[in-house]
Amino acid sequence: MSPISSINPLVTPLLTRLEAPLPKPALAPAGPAAGAPTDGFGQMLDGLAATVDGKQGAAQAMTRQVLLGDSGQLHQSVIAMQEASVAFTLMVEVRNKLVESYQELMRMQV
Repeated sequence: MSPISSINPLVTPLLTRLEAPLPKPALAPAGPAAGAPTDGFGQMLDGLAATVDGKQGAAQAMTRQVLLGDSGQLHQSVIAMQEASVAFTLMVEVRNKLVESYQELMRMQV
C-alpha cells in the first residue's frame, strides 16, 4: 500500500493548499526608499553608545576644569554631569528592554 493512498480524502484540499507556491508579496523597489534610514539597528545602537560616551567625556572635562580652577562655571559642570547620568540611565534601560525582549523570544514555543 502506497503512502499516498492512505491519505484521507477530506485532508487532500489542505495538502494541495500547502504544496501550492505562496504568492509573492508586492515589495518596494530594491533601493533605499525616500526618507528611509540606511543605517542598521546595530549602527544606531553604536551611535547612541557613542553619544553617551561623548556626554560623559564632556562632563568629565568640564568637572576637571572647575576643579583645577580654569573655569568658574560650576553650574555648567553639574548640568553636564546630570545630562550624562540621564543618558547613561536611558542607555541601560534600553539595554535591559532588549535583553528582556530577547529572553521572551527564546521562551516562545515554536
